[in-house]
Amino acid sequence: MARGVHRPQEDEEFDFVLSMTTGPVLAYFCGTWPKAVQACRAMDAVVRELAQEYGTRFTAVRTDMTRCPGATKRYGVTSAPTAVLIEQGEAVASQAGPMSREEFRAFLDARL
Repeated sequence: MARGVHRPQEDEEFDFVLSMTTGPVLAYFCGTWPKAVQACRAMDAVVRELAQEYGTRFTAVRTDMTRCPGATKRYGVTSAPTAVLIEQGEAVASQAGPMSREEFRAFLDARL
């Protein structure tokens, strides 16, 4: 089953997505400053493809650091882009910086 990427607009919506998800959540945090925007746009396409390919193995959540400052702080995110794999509300892995499709696949495969 193909899945899309959730885009919460505030911390409460981010928390709601986490509470309604039974499996792992891949939250990738993006910023609105110029360097971050370019890197995050590149990751958007990669995550969208992988979310479809992996189906129900994880739920993808694109998280704007400005709109979701509580989630950003809770998971220790200090730069964009940063990918955080969350299970039962706890971060189990994270990686800062842009990733290629192959790097993202390796990040996921090592943990799913």
